Amino acid sequence: LPAPIFIPMKTGVDAETQVEEGELFDFDAEVEPILEVLVGKTLEQSMMEVMEEQELSNMRAHQERFEQVRNTELAETQRLEEAEKRRHEEKERRIAQEQERVQREQQVTQKVAARTFAKGFLAELQNSVVANLQDAGFFFDPLEAEVKESFMPWLMESVDSSMDQLRVARAIADDLMEAAGARQALMQAEAAKLRFAVEEAKRIAAERE
Repeated sequence: LPAPIFIPMKTGVDAETQVEEGELFDFDAEVEPILEVLVGKTLEQSMMEVMEEQELSNMRAHQERFEQVRNTELAETQRLEEAEKRRHEEKERRIAQEQERVQREQQVTQKVAARTFAKGFLAELQNSVVANLQDAGFFFDPLEAEVKESFMPWLMESVDSSMDQLRVARAIADDLMEAAGARQALMQAEAAKLRFAVEEAKRIAAERE
């Protein structure tokens, strides 16, 4: 069997009280301050939440404006960088063009100077060659030399022998001088051909430059 439940011994004196309605507190009167506090707290909390939402909305709007300004500034920065890059590239291109132009002018100047020097050198060379050939006797007319060195002295020595011989000698001398003149004209023509060949060589050399 289970153990019996322990019941402690009563102490003191039992008493009872009858409480009628409205004796302890008036509900409407006592609850009104509590309701005012609860309603006030609720309204205050609601206002705080509304203000927080408004603040968050303002912060989001400010963030959006900040993002727009930042994006605009970023786009402007990129545009300025691209413009600066284009200006730099254009500057480099202009510098390269100017260097190329200066180089071409230098090349043309060098070619003109070389051509002028070549023409002057060939002209001097032609004159020097012709003079050297003349000095060396390449344009020597043997018939004229023979007339001057051999025939004319003999003729002068034989003048006194006879007038007929003198006339004959003069006729022969005239023929010989005429032949010598023709020979000299032929030699001059040969010299002219040589000069023409030198000029043609100069022209070909100038064209090859």
